[in-house]
Amino acid sequence: MSTETKNYITLQQFLKLKDIISSGGEAKFFLAENDVRVNGETEKRRGRKLYPGDVVTVKGRKFEISE
Repeated sequence: MSTETKNYITLQQFLKLKDIISSGGEAKFFLAENDVRVNGETEKRRGRKLYPGDVVTVKGRKFEISE
């Protein structure tokens, strides 16, 4: 068993943290209607785990996930 701590954030949590969406319920619709990329690949899953070093691109803005 690993004693590793949780070191990720979900895409939905990230979008809320950056004030791109105002609630978790908006995530599904936002991802369906907007081009969101994680490490250059289109992502539609709101539960996608983001780890330190991942790069998220939303509406032409790039964000690097840090610890």
